[in-house]
Amino acid sequence: MPPKISRQLAQRLRRELVIWLTTVRPDGMPQPTPVWFLWDGDIFLVYSQPSARKLCNIAHDSKVALNLNSDEWGSQVVVIAGEASLDQAAPPANRNPGYMKKYREGIAQIEMTPESMASEYSVAIRVKPIHVRNKISGLKFGKHLRQP
Repeated sequence: MPPKISRQLAQRLRRELVIWLTTVRPDGMPQPTPVWFLWDGDIFLVYSQPSARKLCNIAHDSKVALNLNSDEWGSQVVVIAGEASLDQAAPPANRNPGYMKKYREGIAQIEMTPESMASEYSVAIRVKPIHVRNKISGLKFGKHLRQP
């Protein structure tokens, strides 16, 4: 049974541009990598360069974690454990309307075209969430440290 994703978290997943994908190397060392992603309501989609270490790591161990940055006080924490797989049937990035809507401006900012992006980041990774840890509101650890 897939984990429950709140409406608030789903909105954040659609809005955020970067998520950290943590894979595990064969020697057991975690390898966090910031990536662009698309959340469709059920599955995460990430495009990767074919030579990226994360692909070897996923081939060795498909268990991964995704997390969003917290706010400056450690609130807004989101950690999603999941199973990653390569999706050879996924459309290239430049033919994925949702991905292009979200990242067209970012692609231009890194001086690429949609076509060059799709060519360089040609491997699609799907991550199916298994568990979600979501601490949207919590202690504002630093609020007592602020100067009046």
